[in-house]
Amino acid sequence: MVNNLYVVTPRGFCAGVEMAIKALTWMLKIYDETIYCYHEIVHNDWIVEKFKNNNVKFVNNPNEMPKNGIVMLSAHGTDPKIEEKFKTISLNNVNSVCPLVTKVHHEAKRFSQEGKQIIYIGHKNHDEAIGAMGVAPESMTLIENVKDMEKLSFDSDGVALLAQTTLAISEWEPIMLKAKEKYPNLQLPRKNDLCYATTNRQEAIINISEKVDLVIVVGSSTSSNTNALVTSLINIGKEAYRIEKPEDLKDIQLEKKDVAITAGASAPDHMVKDIVDYIKPKNIEIYVDKDETEYFPLPVELRNNIKNLSNFISTMFPKNNIKSANGVKSDKFWSATEALTSL
Repeated sequence: MVNNLYVVTPRGFCAGVEMAIKALTWMLKIYDETIYCYHEIVHNDWIVEKFKNNNVKFVNNPNEMPKNGIVMLSAHGTDPKIEEKFKTISLNNVNSVCPLVTKVHHEAKRFSQEGKQIIYIGHKNHDEAIGAMGVAPESMTLIENVKDMEKLSFDSDGVALLAQTTLAISEWEPIMLKAKEKYPNLQLPRKNDLCYATTNRQEAIINISEKVDLVIVVGSSTSSNTNALVTSLINIGKEAYRIEKPEDLKDIQLEKKDVAITAGASAPDHMVKDIVDYIKPKNIEIYVDKDETEYFPLPVELRNNIKNLSNFISTMFPKNNIKSANGVKSDKFWSATEALTSL
């Protein structure tokens, strides 16, 4: 039996994931037909399967979608050329990109227009990296580790640095420092590109790590920020395991140990609850490192669609005086967990 189990806050859904899940749920409620989503809406197997079972089809290419289909672009950001292709064949197009990813896209466009060579720190083949690199492919070079920096030979006066938002601080920082050393005039964004939620979760789990023997990180293998949590812990010498369900614990020695549990930014909290219930520790303590209050509104295209639909219904039924309890204006008070439960 586990001695003490520390359930860490913050964990689970970030503001970008909350927004994307709610947006796709709204799409299902508005349109009585298949919704096509470019790439997984978020990187969590349970959520993807939930949407698949509710008439969402995930595609990796515009050619997989029929003409005049309804499409949503995922939270990870989309190559502008791909987005344009979707716009030419879709009846309706909603972009649920996380605003923090949009910030990186804007920075890439600006640095490129200024004639800079852009070092982009990221994971090759990750959806976010693919989308960002598509903003200015002729100006951007993807770097995954410090060794990759040795291959670069740019003019030192014209180099900028950007990054995938879901990296571990321990992944990003050594490359950033090496880039500064190699290019003293390196330009960086006013605020680094790492997602607040990714950083908060890493800091929280590192802060509690001294009190425990090992850490359980809940999330899918495809989730970069989940993997970043594990990487952050391993880099400080702490035993850590990524799991998705209670059965994954069978080969992990937990007897008489103190354990902390957290979750990646795309992992639903019921997964954490199921694992906590399975562990049945002697003592459970809620460890709050930081409270998060960030909120990202629904995509503007979706808000406009809902507004137009509401106006149409009001015209059809002018005598209806019932006020909406769960409309767009109340979105801030409707969680992604509630949205998933409503499907």
